[in-house]
Amino acid sequence: MTIAFATSNKHKLAEVRAILFPYGIKVLGLSDLELNINDIEENGSTYEQNALIKAKALSKKVNISVMADDSGLEIVSLNNGPGLKSARYAEEKGGHNNAMKAILEKIEGKDRSARFVCSIVYIDENKKEHVFYGASNGHISTFIHPGQGFGYDPIFVPDEYEDKAFSELGNDIKNKISHRARALLNLVNYLKTLQSI
Repeated sequence: MTIAFATSNKHKLAEVRAILFPYGIKVLGLSDLELNINDIEENGSTYEQNALIKAKALSKKVNISVMADDSGLEIVSLNNGPGLKSARYAEEKGGHNNAMKAILEKIEGKDRSARFVCSIVYIDENKKEHVFYGASNGHISTFIHPGQGFGYDPIFVPDEYEDKAFSELGNDIKNKISHRARALLNLVNYLKTLQSI
């Protein structure tokens, strides 16, 4: 089975491919398809709406199943921010490293509880839309951890690990417990019911 994925983020594409590969699902990113949907405006008020905007835009351009995701980091003491604006916040700060430093300063001495959330919209060959959710609960560390993660991974410590950030867990572990992994596994379970995989 092949699914077109509405992303030009090479880190996200690699992560999704690794998660879905064991189920025999091939994932094609925008670069593989030689397509560009960067001109669409993600102006939804929820993760689901933003994912749907991207999935619909791609679905109009290809004849296979497509999916898109939208995700964010929600920190309790920042009123669940940066949330929907997680990517934009990093851009405004000049990159994720600066954004993480700003977050650590803002929540000093405050509630560090946080979660990563993800919505995935899957549009099948018949243009029928399906939505899958995933979340990973944890807290924000007091420092930026080393490792291989991307985005806000170096400051997010999941509940399953007391002192290790996503960036330090390695792909095998992260791809089982991350918000995106959980949303994707809900998609996989749905496809299994259809015997598509």
